Amino acid sequence: MSTPPSTTAPEPATAPATPVLVEPTVLRAPDGTVREASVPALAPPVRRGSLAEIPFDNAREAPSEAVVSRKQPDGSWQDMTAAAFAAEVLAVAKGLIAEGLRPGDRLAIMARTTYEWTLLDFAAWAAGLVTVPIYPTSSAFQARWILQDSGAVACAVETTEQARVISQERRQLGDLTHLWQFDTGAIGHLRTRGADVPDRAVADRRAALEPATPATLIYTSGTTGRPKGCVLSHGNFFAEVDNAIELLHPVFKSVSKDPASTLLFLPLSHVFGRMVAIGCLRARVRLGHAPSIKTEDLLADLAGFRPTFLLAIPYVLEKVYNTGRATAEKLGRASSFDRAARIAQRYGQAVEAAEHGTGPGPGTGLKLARALYDPLVYRRIRAALGGRVRYAICGGSPLGDRLGAFYAGAGIQIFEGYGLTETTAAHTVTPPLKPRIGTVGWPLPGAAVRIADDGEVLLKGGQVFQGYWDAERGEPVPVLDDGWFATGDLGALDDEGYLSITGRKKDIIITSGGKNVTPAPLEDWLRAHPLISQCMVVGDNRSFITALITLDQDGLGHWRQMKKKQDVPVRDLIHDQELREALQRAVDEANRLVSRAESIRKFTVLPGDFTEESGHLTPSLKLKRDAVARDYAAEIEELYRK
Repeated sequence: MSTPPSTTAPEPATAPATPVLVEPTVLRAPDGTVREASVPALAPPVRRGSLAEIPFDNAREAPSEAVVSRKQPDGSWQDMTAAAFAAEVLAVAKGLIAEGLRPGDRLAIMARTTYEWTLLDFAAWAAGLVTVPIYPTSSAFQARWILQDSGAVACAVETTEQARVISQERRQLGDLTHLWQFDTGAIGHLRTRGADVPDRAVADRRAALEPATPATLIYTSGTTGRPKGCVLSHGNFFAEVDNAIELLHPVFKSVSKDPASTLLFLPLSHVFGRMVAIGCLRARVRLGHAPSIKTEDLLADLAGFRPTFLLAIPYVLEKVYNTGRATAEKLGRASSFDRAARIAQRYGQAVEAAEHGTGPGPGTGLKLARALYDPLVYRRIRAALGGRVRYAICGGSPLGDRLGAFYAGAGIQIFEGYGLTETTAAHTVTPPLKPRIGTVGWPLPGAAVRIADDGEVLLKGGQVFQGYWDAERGEPVPVLDDGWFATGDLGALDDEGYLSITGRKKDIIITSGGKNVTPAPLEDWLRAHPLISQCMVVGDNRSFITALITLDQDGLGHWRQMKKKQDVPVRDLIHDQELREALQRAVDEANRLVSRAESIRKFTVLPGDFTEESGHLTPSLKLKRDAVARDYAAEIEELYRK
């Protein structure tokens, strides 16, 4: 294997043996409120090279170390060494060159979370290409827009159905000259095609890449209008993952007897999953892929792989909690589970207070109570996640104080973060040595957060993108103001620099009485309820606040079984008095978060759910508020009839 000398910055020789706590520097407004927080970088900036070097650096420095694990037909997991993975990357990169792809060409990937996705990503970079993710559930129109706008010359899909979606749009995709399919042997085809290409051809293309070179175009979900392509460079990813690896020491470097490992099940088409996959290869953390997120499939994969940490969104952690409680209720132990949950929450809060110096930590009685419930409840929660999970990186939407404290008390430390596609995923994250439940943490080392006069969150740092893709110019259009990116999110910094996100600027509801209402806290709280799948708060230019609620099928199925109402049709069940009383209690709890003027006065239960397929959710599960309001206009009007 011919490779040029390493061009990426090596891990610092003085890398800390334990997590380093570097507190933010905060700047205050004249009224004393914190308006800006920044944290110095923990990792040196990468001055040369690209992400393409990671597999080859690993192969040279630790050739026999397991970096990837692949699921076998019998359900077992087989490790792949750094040397073997680099050889695969090289072979596929040569195939891409043999197929005529040139440096800078865009290669789209439309697949679930699979080994082939990560392999092709790194092979494309090694061949000097720019990768363009497409969600595997995208419609033909969505896929065509991304392929057209990016000017992709090649596309790799996973399945025949995805190939059909792309094929029916080929007439309008003049730039697209290659379409490959993973499950019909695309990777093998590329290996064969590249057999006669010299290794040096790949080495030369790698050597031409720099940190400023675009690595990927990731299209935003598009809650309104057409998605925009975010141009993320190799340097953006290095700034993100290198500082995250140093900060989240127990996650990526493992301080237990179990080597660090994670099973990735969130979409690689989303920047969150992509960042962790790159971080794992960079830190040589054993990485597995789980393509199915169906409950039974995912639980089986977690049990077989047994990761030490997970990348999750609140929805997954809510599901695990709600499933645990539903199981306890079926066994007649709901009250015991609820007591265990309260103890875990108190324990997690007490530990946090001790870390902040505001409390003595868990007392003897609380420790004994937690020890009592560990084998009965907490161990079962951990077992559902594979048995060895001790950490979870959580983002996408707020997890909430209740669940954050519960998981901490149950033995799983949650590192909650906040970021966007434009910031290469996390821009803030909970610091390991000083978490603050209910916030999204401090700026990632090397990053800064500023709160504008109107409450908008502004972000700055090495992971902030270059700009949005301009298809006509073939380059990004800068959008930063003196290095700051305006997120459109609303938030606040506390006295120590912890960030809390309160909502979206464009989602603010202004009632007819002039009251500004941020819907996110109410919606996030209600979505955590086992009976509720989705919620949209309504009230713009209205006299009071209302809500549209959809039902969670798993939670509803359990409720029907416990209430012996399995035979009642859903269209009748949504008017069931017992069900509405249960939902009213959930709404009453949520209303405790806000003032009377901001509280939900009335709600309606919809017979169907908001889904991506129905056009009401983006691929990253964000509400398309305009689409929901349009399609359920009659139901909304009914809520305001006297």
